[in-house]
Amino acid sequence: MTVKKLDSGLHILATPIGTANDITIRALNILRDADILVAEDTRVLRKLMEIHGINLNGRKILSYHDHNGEVQRPKLIALIKEGKVLAYASDAGTPLIADPGFSLTKLAIQNNIRVHAAPGASALLTALCLAGLPTDNFFFGGFLGSKSSQRIKNLQKIQNLDATIVYYESPKRTLSTLKDISKIFGNDRLISVCREMTKKFEEVIRGTVDQVIDEIKSRHSFKGEVVIVLGPPTKKEISDEEIYSALQIALQEYRIKDAATQISEQFGVPKKRSYEMALRIKAEFKKSN
Repeated sequence: MTVKKLDSGLHILATPIGTANDITIRALNILRDADILVAEDTRVLRKLMEIHGINLNGRKILSYHDHNGEVQRPKLIALIKEGKVLAYASDAGTPLIADPGFSLTKLAIQNNIRVHAAPGASALLTALCLAGLPTDNFFFGGFLGSKSSQRIKNLQKIQNLDATIVYYESPKRTLSTLKDISKIFGNDRLISVCREMTKKFEEVIRGTVDQVIDEIKSRHSFKGEVVIVLGPPTKKEISDEEIYSALQIALQEYRIKDAATQISEQFGVPKKRSYEMALRIKAEFKKSN
């Protein structure tokens, strides 16, 4: 049987976020057949290959990370242009997701090099599956920041976003980050903190922001890779009485159409609903006078 050769270019491949078996057959084939292997941490990739019985056969694993990127990227691009098939693997999960691989991929595209993606494990998608919160519309913000002031600033930018929000976080900063989230989004928003996903001590702490804060506070220690999943705002059912009262006030200053538009936007209700109610209020006012 003829073994199909890898297509030329840059292959970015997902690696397990915990359990070593969470790797695709395609990714294993790429690791076996690529000319050049590149990783954030060469020790991590070497261990993964040993677990799955893939030999280096004289190949070296080159290091590529945030600290050596400026120097390494031109060298890696030159190797691909020489005809070498290059495979890049992050330490865990899908490359380019909160990972230095983006700059390498961007440079490859600028040099008209074909980029291939071998999908697989992702902490982002795994957390969304485990959190028990809506997944039809979500925002991923990477890492919020090491300082509270930076986190607060980033959270304020998306304060009114109607979506599930996902962040990666260090276990040492998780409690502080949750407190910052509480300041911006309130303490009763639903949230899930996913820890050590796919590993032996996998855990998901679910509840309101305050409940999860209290739970983590009660722990003697809190370790492992963390993903925070914040649920979207709960949509409050607006009663006719609330709209009616607001329209009565608005109609003292604005015309029917303008008042209806203002209240529609304020309460997030259909304009038709507020407009028809405004007409009724005006009619009642004329009748009583």
